[in-house]
Amino acid sequence: MTTRPAPARPRLTYLPDPPKDIDAMKQSPHIASALVTLRDHFHSRLGLANALVNGNGYLCRNPGEARSSPHPDCLVALNLPIPPEIIEEEANGYTISEIGQPPDFVLEVASETTGEADYTTKREAYANLDVQEYWRFDHTGGRYHDAPIAGDTLVNGRYQPIPITQEPDGLLWGYSAVLNLELCWVQRTLRFRDPVTKQFLPTMAEERAQRQTAEAQRQAAEDQREAAEAQQQTAEAQRQAAEAQREAAEAQREAAEAQREAAEARNRELEAEIRRLRGQQP
Repeated sequence: MTTRPAPARPRLTYLPDPPKDIDAMKQSPHIASALVTLRDHFHSRLGLANALVNGNGYLCRNPGEARSSPHPDCLVALNLPIPPEIIEEEANGYTISEIGQPPDFVLEVASETTGEADYTTKREAYANLDVQEYWRFDHTGGRYHDAPIAGDTLVNGRYQPIPITQEPDGLLWGYSAVLNLELCWVQRTLRFRDPVTKQFLPTMAEERAQRQTAEAQRQAAEDQREAAEAQQQTAEAQRQAAEAQREAAEAQREAAEAQREAAEARNRELEAEIRRLRGQQP
């Protein structure tokens, strides 16, 4: 019985580069932070090899529809049938018909030029593309979007708003079921939070600071270990020197004892010789 080889996987269509937003410089820090934070969370912390976190490429149902389709700032696709690195290397975007499933999560960061489209036409576009959750973040607090932070979940082909909670300190947050994370508007920044521990996922800067702190602690521990070893070596050298001095003193004592015994032996011989001579006198 021969085993048939698995059918070759068709290559993904390489999509064109989307146009650049003229406000990209204002968006870039927030987009980069979201991408890096989510990649680190899904890849490093959770170890999900089949999770894609990507952004700034077209999201379309078929390759020919790319230029008329949105290009989200950040998308997350979980449980992919294709390794994420293949999509990143070959596709330059996300084609649903070729990959086999829509993304689970899309995020748009507000800008002056695209802000209104994010919560109107793009909202409809992502619903039509069957994206399960669509989130929007406006670092200005709602000047470009209709809210500082907002999310929708797909129910029977239509988006339903995800509840947003405002804390007494002004923090706004909503729960993403597909990410199992809370998205928070915190002092004009987007933060992701663990819903159980209520701890924020570290940002790029915090991650770097944590690594630097850990490296400094490791180096300090290594320095302490080396100092302790040096002290131990010094103590051992002092012990050996003391032992050598003790042995030298013991050797001197033994030599002195030997000299004393030799002197006593000579005295006894002299006394014996004197007695012998006296005994020979008439």
